[in-house]
Amino acid sequence: MPDEMLHLPMVNSLLERHKGSAGALLPILHDIQERIGYIPDAAIPEIAHALNQSQAEVRGVISFYHDFRTAPPARHILRLCRAESCKSRGAEQLAAQLRERLQLDDHGSSADGSISLRPVYCLGACACSPALELDGRVHARLSAERLDALLDACREDA
Repeated sequence: MPDEMLHLPMVNSLLERHKGSAGALLPILHDIQERIGYIPDAAIPEIAHALNQSQAEVRGVISFYHDFRTAPPARHILRLCRAESCKSRGAEQLAAQLRERLQLDDHGSSADGSISLRPVYCLGACACSPALELDGRVHARLSAERLDALLDACREDA
C-alpha cells in the first residue's frame, strides 16, 4: 500500500481531467490502468469521492470487467483459449501443464511475477486450435513442446 500512495498525484491529475464528465468512471479506470499499469487500491477512495460514488460501486465496476487489474501486471500475459475447439484439441491438458509448471491457478501469476495466466473464451483461431495469446501475439497449433519453448523464452526474458 505505501508504494501505491506514490501513484495518487497521477490519479488526482486524471480525475481532474475528467471532472464534470458524465459517465466518467470507465474512462477514468481505463486512463489509470493505461498510465500506471493497474488500478491501485489507494486510488479507489479518491475515485469514489471525485464521482460521488461509494467505494463499493467503484470496486464493483472494477471486478465486473475482467481486463481491469488491481495488482501490477506480470511481465508476460498468457491467455489460453478455453473455447470448445481448443478444448477438443487439448487445451485442458495445456492448462494443466501451465498450472503445474508455473505453480499458479487460472487467474494467477508466477511466484517471480514474470508470467500471468488468464483463460479466454475464443481467440478466433479455431481452425488452428489449440491456441494461446502471449503478450498480444497468437500462437496456434500449440503442442506441449511448443508451450514449454514459449515458457522458456519468457523466463529467459524476465
